[in-house]
Amino acid sequence: MKNLFYTLLMLLGASVVFAGNPDRQGEAGAYELLMNPWARSAGLHTMNTSFISGVEALRLNPAGLTRINKTELSVGSSRYLVGTEILMNSFGIAQRTKSGAFGVSVMTVNFGDIPTTTADQPAGTGGTFSPSWSNIGLSYAHLFENKVSVGITGRGVIESTSDVSAFGIAIDAGVQYVAGAEDEIKFGISLRNVGTPMTFRGQGVAVTRPAPNAEGNFDLTYYQRSQDFELPSALNIGVSYDLLFKKATSAIVDDSEAKKQKSMNGSRLTFAANFTANSFSRDQIGAGVEFALNDMFMLRGAYKYEIGTGTNDAVDEAPLYTGPSGGVTVQVPMSKKGTSKLAIDYAYRVTKLFDGTHNIGVRLNL
Repeated sequence: MKNLFYTLLMLLGASVVFAGNPDRQGEAGAYELLMNPWARSAGLHTMNTSFISGVEALRLNPAGLTRINKTELSVGSSRYLVGTEILMNSFGIAQRTKSGAFGVSVMTVNFGDIPTTTADQPAGTGGTFSPSWSNIGLSYAHLFENKVSVGITGRGVIESTSDVSAFGIAIDAGVQYVAGAEDEIKFGISLRNVGTPMTFRGQGVAVTRPAPNAEGNFDLTYYQRSQDFELPSALNIGVSYDLLFKKATSAIVDDSEAKKQKSMNGSRLTFAANFTANSFSRDQIGAGVEFALNDMFMLRGAYKYEIGTGTNDAVDEAPLYTGPSGGVTVQVPMSKKGTSKLAIDYAYRVTKLFDGTHNIGVRLNL
């Protein structure tokens, strides 16, 4: 355990030394891999690397997949950058096994109908097209003695329109470590979106030109080479600490029995900090707090800052999500033992452009 702790500290130090590379900003693609469709983690600005759990862990740190009771189902929908009419939809399922867990997640981005324009008809041809972004992830996580969990996700990424498409494979890996008498101290690290370059292919990159040096009048179709683009890989390192406020155990006198001890759920206040090293943009740092009351009501908020930015940056250079975020969860038990729960999550993130991003989700824990 000590070796793992020292390893986390070394990785944190290495990430600070080898900071992000803003000179490469804009050179990657498939940025939907950095978009978060899940409300619970979005309320913390996707900075809960150390204690994220269940289906949402498939997006940030697959090691947290094991932190569920038995089965978890999640559905999410988001209004991305209100005013753009872009919608994110997601679905995921996680299943706990004896010493690990499996998970599947699907995410799609809907751009709506966009008018088709050409060089000859810049005002529009009367038709529309709708780009499609989607990815599906398969994950497995393993738990070692309830202290250390490791996880890995393989994800297929698809971007397409009616006449061009691109496909890539991304790999995520992560680890979570808990310490303390009541597991109140948590560390987490994840490496995301490491995979194959993507290239657009299809009829959309083809052009028709007259055949050179040929008798007769006919055309040939030529396929233009499309430039490859990398995936937006990122390293996340996080730490959190839980302040636990347990209700005092009370003695109850019963006529038929002696004194009985009745334990009741208490409250939790979690402080979290996170550092993200981006390969194709500036690094990010931030902190957040989450308050949970009797595991039925949760309130969370966070602030994220992109290192190296200033108030005088041009609008097109300003980071999108530098600033605050907030969220709330209402969770109700569906069984007498309280092991089955239904939860509704909501989050809002302030953005530099447009009117922010709204996330809402429904979770079912069995």
